[in-house]
Amino acid sequence: MRQVFIRGIISLVWFAVAIINGISGKLENAALSVLVGCVILYSAYTAWKKRR
Repeated sequence: MRQVFIRGIISLVWFAVAIINGISGKLENAALSVLVGCVILYSAYTAWKKRR
């Protein structure tokens, strides 16, 4: 269960980076950060579903 929480926190960090990049005008980096955050969040979700 600890892995799910860590992956969730890491994905939130990536989404925060995406917001910062979007505000600063670096839209390519923001899109990449959102993509990475979604992949990590999906990984956390699948690990959580497997444990349930």
